[in-house]
Parts: sequence; structure tokens; C-alpha cells
Amino acid sequence: MEELALRSVRVPAVGENDVLIRVEVAGVASWDAVEREGRYDGVFGVPTTFPYVLGWDGAGTVAAVGRNVTRFELGDRVYAATMPATRGGLYAEYGVVEAEYVAHVPDRLSTEQAGVMAWDASTALSGLDVLGLKAHETLMVFGASGGVGHMAVQLARHRRLRVLAVASGDDGVELAKRLGADAVIDGRKDDVLAAASGFAPDGLDGALVTAGGETAERSLNAVKRSGRIAWPNGVTPTPRTSPAAATSSFDGDRTRSGLERLNEIIATSTFEPHIARTFTLDRIRDAHHTLRDHYVGKLALRIAFSDS
Repeated sequence: MEELALRSVRVPAVGENDVLIRVEVAGVASWDAVEREGRYDGVFGVPTTFPYVLGWDGAGTVAAVGRNVTRFELGDRVYAATMPATRGGLYAEYGVVEAEYVAHVPDRLSTEQAGVMAWDASTALSGLDVLGLKAHETLMVFGASGGVGHMAVQLARHRRLRVLAVASGDDGVELAKRLGADAVIDGRKDDVLAAASGFAPDGLDGALVTAGGETAERSLNAVKRSGRIAWPNGVTPTPRTSPAAATSSFDGDRTRSGLERLNEIIATSTFEPHIARTFTLDRIRDAHHTLRDHYVGKLALRIAFSDS
């Protein structure tokens, strides 16, 4: 983990459409490790330069706003989804994000919960939009105890879908049950196709795949030909063979309208991000080591402020 180090850098400049956030909590996710390894270099048309600040989502309070920003005031609790390659990330005391990708923290969520939520919840909600399932239709969430997956289970239940959750480990199964899935199995040891056949004898109406691999690929055979499969961009490995049902890849909608729609759901539901562990910024290496371990839900990084 010699690539990770704490450095003093300038507070980001605030453009006319930006929000400067005093970050309290940042989310730690698998794509952070991919980015740390240099595999996003040039992907967004921006070369990697150092010091490079990781962190795709986070939450805190508004420290400054650009002259065109009217939705936020100093001290507001906010969360955001950003792209570190283009603006710098949120593993820092201060982060700047275009106001389009910033939202107020819902009253019923803690700042820590909001800090790990933006990209995962946006991806889950967009996946459900892609599938377009109606109330009482059947959905398999593969990877239901992971970051995107456990949020997808909750958002799907909000839409009154019947959810078969394919989780990982006893703790993952317990989490998916607690979050309201209609049926839950352990994808590591249970027969996914048999469970899907029992859950939906005529075939599943849809599947949201948030974790790739051979088991995920085989499980897609449980979706009926007329069904739909949503596969977020970045979930690897992708299927080697095409399933019978139509498959769509997609990105999460992190725009103002997408985040506001998410907030409306949170305000009228029991939605809650599950945080497995929280690390302080000086233990960022431990957090990235944990990304390789088994855990359910999300990892959080709490930022400690300097006195300056």
C-alpha cells in the first residue's frame, strides 16, 4: 500500500458553479482500489497527475459556493458524487464538486450514512429504471449484500417488487433479510437456479447484477426470455456468452434530478445505507486492505480536521 499517503495540498479553487464541501465522511469502494492502481489513467480524457486525491462520494457541510449557486448556504449538510480524475476526490478535508452533483442530506440520515451513499444508491436506482419492472413483478438482485446491491434491495421493495436476493455469507444473508427481500440465498453455497425456479417458476422478470463472475453469469439463465437484465458499467467480469433475456449496461444518474428523486424516496421509506466499518483518514491503508476482505454494505472513511 505504498501508493497511499497523507499529503498537505491546497484547498480546491471554487468555480462559479461549484460547492466547496468540508468533508466529514467519504465512501470507500472497490473502484477506489482500481483507480489507485492507475487503471483509470486517461479514461475520462484527463491524465493522472500527483498528488492525486481519491474518493468518489462523501458528505459534510458547505464551506463556500460559487456565484451562480443558489440552492445551498454555508453550513448546509450535503452529500455528493464526483469523479476524482477530473476535479480531485473527497478523501480530503475539503472537496469541490459541481453543484449539479450535490444534494442536501435527508433529515433522517446521518452524515456518515450519506457519505457512503451517492454513487451506490444512484447506480441502484438507475438500474431499476433501466429494468422498468412493475409492482409485484420478480427481480433478482445478484450481489445483494454489497454496496450497490443492498441499496437496490431497499429501492426495489419501495417499488413493491418481489425480490430474490443473492447475498454473500451468513452476514450478507441476514442483512438482505433485514432489508426486506422476499427470499434470500447465499450465492457462495446455494443453488441460485434452483432457488430462482422456486421463487419464480415461469422465470424471473428481471435481474440487477452488481457483482460479476461465473455464478452471476449462470444465474442469468433464470430470467425469462421476455425479461430484462441490467448490468452496471464497471461490474466485472462481464458475461462471456449472451443470456436469452435482453441485457442493458448503464451508469448511475448522479445529476441533481437523480439525487433529488433519491432523496424523495429516502424521505418516505425506511431506506438506510449499511456501514460495515468506519476508518479514520490516517488508517486509509487499512481501509483499502479491507476492500479485499469479506464485508457487507459499505466502508466509511471519517475525515479528521486540522486546526488551521
